[in-house]
Parts: sequence; structure tokens; C-alpha cells
Amino acid sequence: MKPAIGDTPLRVGRAGTRGVLFAMCLSLVLVVASVSALNLALPDLAVDLDASNSSLTWIADGYTVALAALVLPFGALGDLFGRRKMLILGNLVFGAAALFAAFADSTTHLIVWRVLMGIGAAMIMPGTLSTITSVFPADKKDRGVATWSGFAAAGAIIGMLVAGGLLEQWTWKSIFVVSAATSLVCALAALLLAPETRSSTPEPFDRGGSVTTALMVGTLVYGIIEGSDRGWTRPEALIAFGVSALALIGYVALGLRSRHPILDPRLFLLRGFRAGAIAIMAQFMAVFGFFFVGLQFLQLILGYSPLRSAVALVPVAAVVLPTSQITPRLVRRLGCKVVLPVGLLCLAGGMFWLTLLDAGSGYPAFLVALVVAGLGIGLIGSAGTSSIVDSLGPDRQGVASAMNDTTREVGSAVGIAIMGSVFSSQYRSALPDSIRGLPADAAETVRHSAAGGLQVASHLGERGLQLADGVRDAFMNGFTDAMSVIAVILTVAAVACLVFAPARHRSTAGPDGEPRTGGSSAGNTLLTDESVKTDAFIN
Repeated sequence: MKPAIGDTPLRVGRAGTRGVLFAMCLSLVLVVASVSALNLALPDLAVDLDASNSSLTWIADGYTVALAALVLPFGALGDLFGRRKMLILGNLVFGAAALFAAFADSTTHLIVWRVLMGIGAAMIMPGTLSTITSVFPADKKDRGVATWSGFAAAGAIIGMLVAGGLLEQWTWKSIFVVSAATSLVCALAALLLAPETRSSTPEPFDRGGSVTTALMVGTLVYGIIEGSDRGWTRPEALIAFGVSALALIGYVALGLRSRHPILDPRLFLLRGFRAGAIAIMAQFMAVFGFFFVGLQFLQLILGYSPLRSAVALVPVAAVVLPTSQITPRLVRRLGCKVVLPVGLLCLAGGMFWLTLLDAGSGYPAFLVALVVAGLGIGLIGSAGTSSIVDSLGPDRQGVASAMNDTTREVGSAVGIAIMGSVFSSQYRSALPDSIRGLPADAAETVRHSAAGGLQVASHLGERGLQLADGVRDAFMNGFTDAMSVIAVILTVAAVACLVFAPARHRSTAGPDGEPRTGGSSAGNTLLTDESVKTDAFIN
């Protein structure tokens, strides 16, 4: 037991702060792993369900879109009704949807269940970080956030290792069965090891802000995917982008007028908040966009099995975890203005290195990119997360956590959409003219996906060798173009963080630990001291 502010005792669960950290990171890994694990099964899904590149993108992105669109509203609800309660309910929803997904027999059904899994994940995710920042005392909070950030990045690799092992023995359906079982373990761990926390000053739920933020994210990603697949001037894409823009305007207008907005637009005037959001979003755009196409490189170009592909990515986690642990000290010494741009440039360097690969490149060249990118991920994750959560007070940690999660999942969804779209369009345009001589169904299979193209080639004997080479070259054309796009985005984000990030954290809290209202030319902004310790605790 540690004393809280005043005379209120803090209850941190049966196993103390370590137990809380274990329970929260377990649920975190489940959510993050479910974004990445299915990427290993994309070649199998392309063949088993006759899925096109567009369908594969939606199978991957249906989960992240729902998660990104709803994590902020569920974070606010957790502040109101209890974060542990919301997390446990989310695990149950997630598990049920995963179990149904295991029996999906079409891409449409699988996409629907993936979306429902994303809804459950949106209920889980905010409570993981906000519980840690609420429970941990000030002298341990940075370490807790750093550990959370490390597992947020490494969880993707953990998920792929598990998925790879499962795919060695069973089909892609086993991934969903194991996910359903794991969600029950996560719910039990939270129930036994974590305390219930909520805001000590409940605020009305912002329905308008919740609707506009969900519409803004969902329609933006839909427009990117459909625009790439069917054409940017198609009515579906134009309407989606229009709705997204109107939702953004509505969010800002409602947020400025509301006394209790779900996320005050004025928070983006805070240099640390803004820089952290930019860095985290760019990081996850790169990481999960890379996983979407990078895993296919390992399987289709290098010929690795699913498990070997997952093991090939372990060096990322081996670099990320220790780097994230030392990042808080680097931030205290150098400031976010240095750490965030350096991290983003390291990640951009890793992505740029991948543009130099070709169909004959081996794993050593790929490994160089992984190590450089892993260093950048470790620096960005911890520094960016701290920048966001330190910008809001203790009663708003659910929303702070949800905002951090929103930037991650918006980045993941947009990254998959952009890199998947660039890859698909460039892959199709680079296919050899020889596919015109194939039967119509076979030619369409080749256009749908590289996995389908290589399967068609395997049935054509001597003629198939030339087609396989053409499919691999087309794949690399799409792969390198996708990496080029994300490298440019990361470089722009690095420049933005160099401009926006504060040189040092400066306390603006009053002597009572409450945030002061700072006067700026843009209006009032809420700034809080990172030493503010805790929310109200409910046993």
C-alpha cells in the first residue's frame, strides 16, 4: 500500500504495481497481437477464401478501423463507469467475436467478425494505459509507461510468433480460437490483479464528439481503401472523404462549444500533446503498414514458413524493449525535441533501406532495416506516449490513454490502407503482359494477389517459372514503392516534431497539484504537471 494524495489510501491489487502491470500488458498484447497476427495468414486467406488484395486489406483493417474509431468514446465511458469494468467487458466481446470468426466461410463474414473484435478491443485498450498511469506513483510512472510502450510494440511480434507456431500445425482458424481463449485469461487477470479506477469528477458523456470522431476515422480509411481499389474519382471514395472532412469540422465546432468535450480540440495547441500524437501516428502507420506487406515478402519472396517469418522479425522486439526502457532518461536529458525526431528518422532510414531490396535480396539485407527501425520504434513509443498522457490531468487519464490509443490505431489503419493500396496498385501495374494469355479466372487470380499468382504459376509447369518470376518482380515493385511512401511520411513527421515538440517539460501545475489554465493567443489550454499522482480508486 502506498499513500495517495491526502489521506486516501491507494489499493493497487493483490500483487501490487507489478501485478497491475502484468494484467494490463497481457490485455495490451492481446489487442496489438490481433492486429499483426493475421498478417501471417494473408497468403492462406487469399487462397482459401479466394480473397483479393482489397479484401485482404479490409480483413486486416476492419479490426483497426473499429478500434481506432471507438477507442476514444470507450475511454471516456471507462472514466465514468470504471476502467477495469470496461476492460473485462471488452475482453468478453472480443473473445466471442474471435470464436465466431474461426468459423467464417467467406471474406464478408470474416470482415464482420473482425470489426466486432475491433469493438471489443476498443473497450479493452484505453483501460490498459490509464490504469497504469492512475495506479503507479510518480516515481514509478515513467517506468510503467515505458514498459507499456515496449509491449505495445513488441506485442505485434509476440502475436506473430504465436500465430506462426499455430499455422505450422493448423489453419488460420486456429489463430481466432486461441485469441478467444486468451481473452478469457486476460479478463480473469484484470479481475484478480487490477483495482477499479475511474474519474473522481465524472463529466457528462459527449455523444456529439463520439459520433464525429468515429465518423471521421472510419470514413477516411474507407475512402483510402476504396479509392485505391476502384478509383479516386468514384462516388464511394469522394463521399467518404467528404463525410470525413465534415466530421472533422463538426468535431472541432462541437468541441469548442461543449463544456465537457470528449477531447478538447484546444489540447492540440499543446506542443507536447501535438508532437506526441504526430510521432505515435507516424510510427504505427509505418509499423503495421510494413507488417502488412513485409510478412508477404518473407513468405512469398524468401519462401519462409509462417513461423520462420515471425522468428525473422524477433530482432525488432529485441531492440525495441531495451530501447524503450532507457528512453525516459534520454527524454529527461535531451528533451522530446531531440528524441522524437531522431526516432522518426531511424524508422524512416529502416524503411528507406527496404526500398533498395529486390527479388534476389536475402535476409541479411532485410535484417539491417529491422535493427535500425527497431531503434526508432523504441525511442518514439515511450517518448510519444509520455508526451500525450502527461498533457492531461489525473481525472482524464482514460481519455488521455484513449487519445494515445487512437493515434496508434488511426496510424495502423491508415498505414495498412495507404501501404496496402500503393502496393496493390503498383503490383497490378507491374504484372507481365504474359498473363493476358492465361484463362480469365487464372489471370484474375494473379491480379488479385501475389500469393494467388504464385499458386497459378505452380500449376503451369515450365511456363509457370516465367510467370512466377514476373509475379515476384511485380510484388517487389509494389513493396519498394510502399516503403518509399512511408519513408517520406516519416521524414515529414520528424520535421514536424522538431518544430512542435517542447525542448524540456516545464511544470505548469498549481501548488495544489491541479492544472492551471494557461493563457495563450489561441485560447485556454489545459496543462498538467506529470507529478499529479492518481485518480479516485474504487475497490
